[in-house]
Parts: sequence; structure tokens; C-alpha cells
Amino acid sequence: MFTLAELEAAAVLVHAQMPATPAYAWPLLGRRVGAEVWVKHENHTPVGAFKVRGGLVYMDALKRSHPDVAGVITATRGNHGQSIARAAAAAGISATIIVPHGNSVEKNTAMRGFGAELIEHGQDFDTARDEAARLAAARNLHMVPSFHTDLVKGVATYGLEFFRQAPGLDAVYVPVGMGSGVCGLIMARDLLGLATKIIGVVAANAPAYALSFKAGYPVPTNSARTFADGVAVRGPHPDAVAMICKGAADIVEVSEDAIAEAMRVYYEDCHTLAEGAGAAPLAALLQAGKAGSAKARLGGKIGVILSGGNIDRAAFAQVLTGATPTV
Repeated sequence: MFTLAELEAAAVLVHAQMPATPAYAWPLLGRRVGAEVWVKHENHTPVGAFKVRGGLVYMDALKRSHPDVAGVITATRGNHGQSIARAAAAAGISATIIVPHGNSVEKNTAMRGFGAELIEHGQDFDTARDEAARLAAARNLHMVPSFHTDLVKGVATYGLEFFRQAPGLDAVYVPVGMGSGVCGLIMARDLLGLATKIIGVVAANAPAYALSFKAGYPVPTNSARTFADGVAVRGPHPDAVAMICKGAADIVEVSEDAIAEAMRVYYEDCHTLAEGAGAAPLAALLQAGKAGSAKARLGGKIGVILSGGNIDRAAFAQVLTGATPTV
């Protein structure tokens, strides 16, 4: 999709807007799973999630290729939308964001805060995406997809950072939504010539990418009812599926209860906030640790991508009481 030189250039562009996010080895996490565990804290970006990187790179390329673009439109469950809204505002472009009904109140507020027009439509991400495509044609707006080379290139900068911050990682767990995060990580690993295993993680209630990985081609599902909205996807992107099938070691499913427990573990062991999708990789690692020593099964040094910390206060309060949010 791009070269190491192009990825390095994207990193320069991203770092002009934000510093590299931290990566820490947390000893209490390591004791839980029997391995050295490094966390890449993408919850520490200007939008609280890794997606900001892709928006910056995509909007820079769009402004250069279409300097007279009237406005952009996209669909989201929140973090992609914040990224596009922020990047569009910085570029002087109007942004329209389509979200499903019942979307995170606080993510909606954040997108409006970046100046976007927010429209609610449909019951899930996929129906919101269809509406965004319709409005793009009706209003003559540029449709920003959820998966694109420039988005992946921007997101891959976190992989470039992580592999240099924590050299020698044997495996990395990463959440899989539409695929930019996992594909960016795969690209960064391959461009650096590393042998690190990449393990994607999905919610068991939204298994489209797990089913696709097993089948070797896109397998959509009829529903994606998970409170981890960042991985609530019914229709996988063919290009993402192809890259994941080629470059990932596995796609693991985790339950809603396991995701909620991982959020509590992050709070207890690392004093940090993780949204559902952000905690899913740790849920998978904890699951592996319960099945036997993660060090023996995967290697002595394991990374997890904490992709975001944007969860509504009421939902997080519910998690801290020991409950699991429902949708």
C-alpha cells in the first residue's frame, strides 16, 4: 500500500499535530498473564483514540489532490468521526458526520465540538454508512470511507512508534473494526522486516472479521450488537480482509463480559481509561493467559493496542460496578 519512506513522511505529518503516544510495560498486567506486557496508549491522542492519525493524513492528501473540495461526509460510531471532524476543521473544510441512533452521547458531543454537522440515521454503522453515501451524492460532498490507503498509512504510524518503543515484541493484540488499525500494524511490521505475530480481536457479538478470516473472504453478519462500538461492524471491507488473511496470525473473539472485565483490569492495574474496543485486545490476552502461560504460548514480550478511551461516563460507571453494558 505504501513504502517505509512514505510511512516515515506520514509520521512527520502526524507528529506536527501531536506527539508520539506512550508505550509502557505494566508489571501487574504481566503477572496476570505470565508474560511481559506492553500497552500502546492510543487513548492519549487529541481525540482520545488512534483514528486521529488517519484523518490527518487523509485530509492532507485530499487538500493537495482536490484543493477546492466543498466539504466531506463520513459515517462513524465516533472515533473515526472525531478524527475527520478535527482534521477537516484544521484544513478549513466543512464536515458532515452520520451516526446511528443511540450512538455514544459523549462521542457525538465531541464531534460537534470539532465543528461537524451531526446527523443520526439508522440502527447501526452499516446503515449510517449507506446514508452517508446517499447524502454525499445529494449534497456534492466528498465521501470519506472507513478504510482507505491514506487512513491506513496514518494509522500505521502508531505501529511504527510502537515497534521502536518496544523492540522485540513477540506478538501484538489489536482490535478490528473496519480494519485500518490492524492493517496499519501489519504494514508497519512488514516494512520494518519484523516477525511479530499480529492477533486481531473482535467482539463475539460482532464476528464478521473473525468469520472472514476463517473463510478467506468477506463474510457479513446480520447484526453487530456489542457495547464495544468501535468493533461493531456487520460488513467487512474486502481489501482489509485480504490484508488480514495474509498478515495476521489469528482473529480472536471475546465476550461482552470479558471486554468489561478488561476495562476494569486497565483501571486497576494501569489507572487508565479504556473504551470497549480499546479493552478488547487485553480481554483476548487475558483469555490466552487463562488458557495457559501467555509467555509459553506466544512469547515473553507481548503488546496490546489500547485504541481509545472514549466511553460515556454512565456506561463506564456501570462497568466499574462489575456490570456489563447492554445494547
